[in-house]
Amino acid sequence: MPSAIPVNASAGSVNIPIIDISGFLNPTDAAEREAIVEAVRSACTNEGFLQVTGHGVPDAVIDRYFMQLAKFFELPYEEKDAISFAKSGCNRGYEKSGGQKLDQLDPNAQPDQKEGFTVRVDRAPVKFNQGYNLWPAGMPEFRTATEEYYQEMLKLSKSMFRLLALALDLDENYFDEYASDPDGINKLRGHHYPPTVGNQSGTARAIGAHTDFGALTLLKQDNVGGLEVLYKPTNTWHPVAPVEGAYVVNIGDLFQRWTNDVFKSTMHRVLSTPSGKHRYSAAFFNDGKLDQVIECIPTCVLPGESPKYTPVTVEEHIRMRYAGSYAANDLNLSYGTK
Repeated sequence: MPSAIPVNASAGSVNIPIIDISGFLNPTDAAEREAIVEAVRSACTNEGFLQVTGHGVPDAVIDRYFMQLAKFFELPYEEKDAISFAKSGCNRGYEKSGGQKLDQLDPNAQPDQKEGFTVRVDRAPVKFNQGYNLWPAGMPEFRTATEEYYQEMLKLSKSMFRLLALALDLDENYFDEYASDPDGINKLRGHHYPPTVGNQSGTARAIGAHTDFGALTLLKQDNVGGLEVLYKPTNTWHPVAPVEGAYVVNIGDLFQRWTNDVFKSTMHRVLSTPSGKHRYSAAFFNDGKLDQVIECIPTCVLPGESPKYTPVTVEEHIRMRYAGSYAANDLNLSYGTK
């Protein structure tokens, strides 16, 4: 059954729910299934963040991917730079530390202190962000593990969209076409946060405060910690403590817009502590169908009210957000081929 645990509740009434979704994926009890839907509805309406267990992603697949990810980031910089994000023309490949600045609160913030590696589905470069993945030479196991993990994340994200549909009082399959579009711009990005020397408070910013661009994020973090969410009523930051086997799930700006602010896109950041430990995480972003028009879902506006946002396509929204987070770093990205 779903449950919730308090996170730094002394600084405000904050709960990051931990929800076992196995009863939704393999339903045997209607009441349990409805309880899971209700728990997801509550989390998306209030915190915008939750952690899910019972998701069905095999431990072996996760372990293989994270082992290979660590090996990749151990490569000499020159080998990683040979498959640089900035050279791909379709936003994939290696991203060096300092290559992006996500902070939306501090205009003077330094670029993010993390490395990344991004893959998407291989496609002929016809539409925005389509193209071919870049892979490091001599690491076939890395490619195999990454592609295997990507497919598991795609599968889980489709299930989460079905949960979201029910939580919005929609047909369970409402988002299927959007979430499964073969020309969509879903991506998997592995991160490496090297040990840092903390400031006087003992911490250093690794990723600045931001909300995610798209619709749905699935994050697997290791046990080092550092992820925090902003609780707006008290303007305080609260850790999202790593939970063994769990995925962090959060709503992005695109989905908040689609739901007329019913579901929340919550600001978050990552801090590095001078522990001497390397931190690894993997984020899967299902941002869906490129030409999907994002306009207020009928169940998200009351009779007599008007939607808060004008319609926008997924591509228009994502292009705008990419330009904002990368332009400051002079990467001169093409943002795709079209």
